[in-house]
Amino acid sequence: MKQHFVRAALLCALFLVGCASKPGMPGLPGDPVLATATAAPITQIPGGPLQSITPGQVGGFKIAHAEPPKELWDRIRRGFAMPDLQDTLVTDREQWYSSRPDYIQRMTERSSKYLFHIVEELERRQMPTELALLPFIESAFNPQAVSSAKAAGMWQFMPATGKYFDLKQNAFRDDRRDVLASTRAALDYLQKLHGMFGDWHLALAAYNWGEGSVGRAIARNKKAGLGTGYLDLNMPAETRLYVPKLQAVKNIVANPQDFRTELPLIANHPYFQQVQLSRDIDVALAARMADVRIEDFKALNPSAHRPVIIAAGTPLILLPWDNALVFQRNFDAHSQGQFASWTAWTAPSTMNVADVARRVGMSENDLCAVNNIPPRMLVKVGSTLLVPRSAKMETDVASHLADNAQMSLAPEIVTRRTTVKARKGETVTSLAKRYGLSAAHVAEWNSTGVATAFKMGQQVVLFLPIKSSTRPSSAKSKSPVRSVSRKPVVHPKKR
Repeated sequence: MKQHFVRAALLCALFLVGCASKPGMPGLPGDPVLATATAAPITQIPGGPLQSITPGQVGGFKIAHAEPPKELWDRIRRGFAMPDLQDTLVTDREQWYSSRPDYIQRMTERSSKYLFHIVEELERRQMPTELALLPFIESAFNPQAVSSAKAAGMWQFMPATGKYFDLKQNAFRDDRRDVLASTRAALDYLQKLHGMFGDWHLALAAYNWGEGSVGRAIARNKKAGLGTGYLDLNMPAETRLYVPKLQAVKNIVANPQDFRTELPLIANHPYFQQVQLSRDIDVALAARMADVRIEDFKALNPSAHRPVIIAAGTPLILLPWDNALVFQRNFDAHSQGQFASWTAWTAPSTMNVADVARRVGMSENDLCAVNNIPPRMLVKVGSTLLVPRSAKMETDVASHLADNAQMSLAPEIVTRRTTVKARKGETVTSLAKRYGLSAAHVAEWNSTGVATAFKMGQQVVLFLPIKSSTRPSSAKSKSPVRSVSRKPVVHPKKR
């Protein structure tokens, strides 16, 4: 009886093994359990037969997590892969951040809209998840941030670098602010830099300082027989502090309790969905159709810096996960036929703002406000402006215009730098009055104060309109005016 039982058990086991090894068995594609069942027999394991391990060896093996992290911060921690930077500047930045809990709270809450997407992209490229924290250093996760050097967006791209990485910058959009496009470009750039230097700290230094600057600094150290790591190089203070800042944020995220910091809960779930646009649409209408606040809509679609989104140039918008379907239903149910109250208009010739406003049926103030035109400027031929869309206009803006629209301006009054000799008892105020100028401008041009008195015959710098630069507008004075530049220049205040 016992032999029959053993024989039956063996037959059953053989049957199960045979079933497991047959191709085409039903199951979920990519199911790790099914994939494991089709693995090679134990006898084919590289390195020879299996060997037992001692209890002391168990701690040396990394155990894979059985469940995905429920919180995004935990997922980020699991992907940390950069070597830690040990430096006193790291401690200094840890203290700086941890002593500003309100600042950390604002940054981390703002990041909750974008972090999941960034982490997904980093993992897909097998890059360290520390890089998801870099926008904390660059922009405090503000996609509308603009630096004094004109770097823009969450990842702070300069205009030329943005163009190199295919970030469109035109009259209708600036992809340096776009969540998806700028993240793609930033990770492309970081991968390129890591490939150049083979070190993430040096790659980050190059992201901040420029790859040429880092390359030259390494070459200098090699020539001098010095080290070529991040801490070895001579670099500007901003770059010297750059990686320590990231390391400090990494340390706080890794162990917030050690810094008496509380990170807001961010679920390990997409915050937004992409929705395809088939028509130009007003930003206000899109936000209303999605049932989201206009501020939240702009936070997810920051590249749309005009009141209308041109579908040919921006075919996708981002909406909070639960609002994407709401938008789609309202968009499909829209019965008025027109989604945009604005369109593009190209200037047929160089015109002043008053003429343009009359041509397109707008007030001068509204035209300047919506197109960011400063006072006393001409709109040059070929410039593309945003103007009201008439009820008879059925077609949306064409793709070639959406991708290439630019606006060029010129000052209405062209001036040139001239010098005049001051009269006896002449002051900044009296000379400005004599030439019909602002006393503040005359003082600024001559690096002096408004109350300054000039010596008789002293050379005074003025910027005068070309047509009236040979004689003061008031008249009868015979004081000489000497032009030092015949080439027209733009008034300093109107550049």
